[in-house]
Amino acid sequence: MVLIAFNKPFGVISQFTPDGSPNRTLAEFGFPKGVYPIGRLDADSEGLLLLSDEAALNERLLHPQKGHERTYWVQIERIPDEKALRRLEKGLIIQGRACLPCKGRILDPQPEIPPRDPPIRFRKNVPDVWLELVLTEGKNRQVRRMTAAVGHPTLRLLRVAIGAFQLGDLPAGKWRKVNVAERGLVLA
Repeated sequence: MVLIAFNKPFGVISQFTPDGSPNRTLAEFGFPKGVYPIGRLDADSEGLLLLSDEAALNERLLHPQKGHERTYWVQIERIPDEKALRRLEKGLIIQGRACLPCKGRILDPQPEIPPRDPPIRFRKNVPDVWLELVLTEGKNRQVRRMTAAVGHPTLRLLRVAIGAFQLGDLPAGKWRKVNVAERGLVLA
């Protein structure tokens, strides 16, 4: 049983085979044979992606009824007021589908994240801020759609934790095997 933590960089798709886009695949990162991603991160999202050779983990970690938390740091345009944060936390209707309630807060202090290549859009007269959002579901582009729905488009999105397991200081594009104690944090 292998469980791997990978810090997925921008521009990499969460699969081993090309999809016809110019994005890179997981095949170039030297993972052991027989592992596959548990869940997905869009090509333009970064951060913690787990890979395993255990099929049952996918259901155990990702099914919304299990309530398994995923933590994201989201850089958004403009500083949201309390009303916008409460709308995110309450749950929104996105494209006719209800999103489950989540936890949300402005990160204080703001994290120091290495710059992305390519860099995010910069607007001199529009401030940005990092939020932390904790979700128990992961619909396609959900975080981006949620922040846009409350008037704060996402500039950059990083998944920093799954369950109690944190990405920590694992560099972008690198991976490591998760040890037995850390495995308990993932499944917590």
